[in-house]
Amino acid sequence: MPVSDVKALTFDVFGTVVDWRGSVSREIASLSKERGLDIDADLFADEWRAGYGPGMNKVRTGEWEWIGIDAIHRRRLDDLLVRFGIEGLTEDEKVHLNKIWHRLDPWPEAVSGLTRLKSKFIISSLSNGSVALLTNMAKRAGLPWDCVLSSELSGHYKPDPESYTKAAELLGLEPGEVMMTAAHQNDLRSAAKSGLHTAFVRRPDEFGNGTGLGNKADPETDTSFDFTANSFNDLADQLACPR
Repeated sequence: MPVSDVKALTFDVFGTVVDWRGSVSREIASLSKERGLDIDADLFADEWRAGYGPGMNKVRTGEWEWIGIDAIHRRRLDDLLVRFGIEGLTEDEKVHLNKIWHRLDPWPEAVSGLTRLKSKFIISSLSNGSVALLTNMAKRAGLPWDCVLSSELSGHYKPDPESYTKAAELLGLEPGEVMMTAAHQNDLRSAAKSGLHTAFVRRPDEFGNGTGLGNKADPETDTSFDFTANSFNDLADQLACPR
């Protein structure tokens, strides 16, 4: 289908809509100060995020039965508490800390840009975060989703094709009527293989200055993407959404 047939935009969330690294780092820094610890909060955030992909791969390969992102995050957190020497947290405190990922702050223009895009299209999350996580995040951050979709509804994590096609199905649309929007090229390429249109939004500050873990934001674009933008408002301009 031509891009003019697009009726809905689905969005990657971690890194594309919200600043996961800055948000996690700020809370860890606050915990460190409160407990009188000397923790590299940026490194803690990066190391926590580094467990995300491998955890999903263990589910994908059957090494772990299906578990949600909260459980994957918690397994990684328990390891990191030991590695970083953080002791004395109660179970309730650990549960609260693990739900940092429900409390991530949006990029500065995210809400205004999404609101503009919503005026012309259905907009929905399409993240590997759970429905509960994404709902809590949206409620706190004021993200104006028309609906909250998660890959968990398909029983497959992105970039499995079922995660994209299930989202289109749940919206009552053909894949070609949906455009995946993300700051991560692998996400978009997988969506395109499933028949979705694609919009690449640069988030050069996703990993901050980096901490030697080899992570960096995608700086350039792929000419096969339907749109490339520097922000959601830039994308809204390109899609002729009203201000």
